[in-house]
Amino acid sequence: MNANATLLQMKYARVVGLFAQKAEITLSDALTFFYHSDLYRLVKNGVSDMHCMSDMYLAEELQEEYNEKKKSEGGR
Repeated sequence: MNANATLLQMKYARVVGLFAQKAEITLSDALTFFYHSDLYRLVKNGVSDMHCMSDMYLAEELQEEYNEKKKSEGGR
């Protein structure tokens, strides 16, 4: 199922805001990471109705992805 584009953009804004707070990064950095994340692709493509998940759940999933990426970058 696909969500309304306007509602999806509003959800993205809320999720990015929560993620920025949790990760203690700027909104700009949070937005950049979000649009390059696996989570964004899943939500955008309607996989498993991810857009129906709560904003907090999605922000936590995004933070996990962010932490994993940071951990893998530290190992280089």
